[in-house]
Amino acid sequence: MQGKEVSESAVDNHTYKIFPNDLNAYGTAFGGMIMSIIDRIALVVAERHSGQTCVTASVDSIHFLNPAKRGDILLFSAGINRAWRTSMEIGIKVVAENYRTKKKRHILSAYFTFVAMDEEQKPIEVPSVLATTPEEERRYLEAEYRRSQRKKMARELKRRREVSDSSDK
Repeated sequence: MQGKEVSESAVDNHTYKIFPNDLNAYGTAFGGMIMSIIDRIALVVAERHSGQTCVTASVDSIHFLNPAKRGDILLFSAGINRAWRTSMEIGIKVVAENYRTKKKRHILSAYFTFVAMDEEQKPIEVPSVLATTPEEERRYLEAEYRRSQRKKMARELKRRREVSDSSDK
């Protein structure tokens, strides 16, 4: 299967204007609203890259770094960091821009894992990622580290459940 460049599936500066109905009790953007948008944008990247229907398998992390406020314009950028056999890691960055001052603040970073599915809803192979810039290469390498940490945590949680289940008997 032929590899694909990051730029072939990336989303750059998708915009969303924050209105009063998007705010939480503190007058800042409701985190769940932003999470919904980034899941959809990451899905677009995964489906563009794989050419298949994809499902969210995990959210490795979502880091809210700064609040977005009423009237801010959110700029969403997402790109594939790495693809394995049937899964892909998508990185997302969100920036809030004050429309008056044009000042921009990095407000969120996140990593999602998607799995490509065939018509029978079974995982299907995806193209590899061709990292063509130093930044893409860094993201490619870091994605493998995050994946190894996810797998390590899953093994540890499984071991702990087995110990806990055996002590309950």
